[in-house]
Amino acid sequence: MTTHTQEQKNNVDFSFLRLHAVQVFKKLNEIKAISFDLDDTLYDNRPIIIAAVQAQNDYLKQLDLWPKTAEFWHDCRNQVIIEQPHLIDNVTMWRQCALYFGLKQIGYCDADAKHHANMAYQAFAEARSNIIVADEVLLLLKALKTRFKIIAITNGNVDVDQFNLKGHFDLVLMAGRDGKAKPHPELFDLAARHFDLSLGHILHVGDSLDTDVQGANIAGCMSAWLENQFTPYRYKGLAHLTIKEISELQQLLID
Repeated sequence: MTTHTQEQKNNVDFSFLRLHAVQVFKKLNEIKAISFDLDDTLYDNRPIIIAAVQAQNDYLKQLDLWPKTAEFWHDCRNQVIIEQPHLIDNVTMWRQCALYFGLKQIGYCDADAKHHANMAYQAFAEARSNIIVADEVLLLLKALKTRFKIIAITNGNVDVDQFNLKGHFDLVLMAGRDGKAKPHPELFDLAARHFDLSLGHILHVGDSLDTDVQGANIAGCMSAWLENQFTPYRYKGLAHLTIKEISELQQLLID
């Protein structure tokens, strides 16, 4: 079996490779850092969000004045984003503001609205971070970290310090807190400056064509799409490579 030095491996032309479900569409530069989306990339986020929303709703349903229809909550979110469009880049503040807005709408005084909004959000946030990432994913990150800078770039509001992703990243960047949401290039630019790297040496891995692949491509990074067919996408550009499973990065970058 042919072996390569790490420098040779990082510079190899992958354009001819078909490693199981890995498909490479563009030549890769030398990889010095790998950034990962979090939700639906390193773990299945769908049941987590369902549980978090349920925890929020369970708190709100205890309040006598809170309407029992889902439409009221959706109307609050929509009205807040119309009045404060900048919140599109900060899902935490958007949810908090929508909770406060809704509670004020149904007659709570300012102090009570702030209190209940905070309590409802805390119920959401606690369930939101009730995540267990699979051991094989953690082992992959650990192996990659011996060779590359490992970064999290997320549009979401999950706190990696609250579950078993803690300590697996050299840098964690969150939309809103640290900059504009993907596909805006700001978080990618920040990652490159933090490590004094060219954007062309960062490989970003994510499940969304619209945010992850488009964002990395706009920024000038390399992009890896973890194929996710649950969502219809508007972006028609190509990722540098596609994978079916996150574990395929092991074959591509380490083995």
